Amino acid sequence: MAKLTDEMKHMIDDGVAFIATVDHDGNPDIGPKMSIHVVDDNHIGYYERTAGQHYRNITDNGRLIVMVVDTAKKVGFRFHGPVTLHSDDDVFNKAVAFADEHGTKHPVTVPIMEITRIDSLAPGANAGKPIE
Repeated sequence: MAKLTDEMKHMIDDGVAFIATVDHDGNPDIGPKMSIHVVDDNHIGYYERTAGQHYRNITDNGRLIVMVVDTAKKVGFRFHGPVTLHSDDDVFNKAVAFADEHGTKHPVTVPIMEITRIDSLAPGANAGKPIE
């Protein structure tokens, strides 16, 4: 299991993250998720509010990639891992409470990804390669 550094956590919580999924035919889908957040050192989550293509893809295969970039510093990371969907538990109930407090739409589910690999997106020889 891969572990988030403080730099990664700040980028996830303060930046715009994009998620990538793939459907059962291998067609990729990518888009921003403004609710991406750090759950702990080994997990990233977000609030799935639309139940659109990303949701269907995760339901089909349980796979997710999250990418975050700090354009000012020209660095970034890509996080890979399997996803667990939370729709009727404490994780989900906390997300609903958060939505109520902030006047946003309730999530349909809360995908939580266990980070199994982290790639560097910094320019240079290690661009796109896993961080050891």
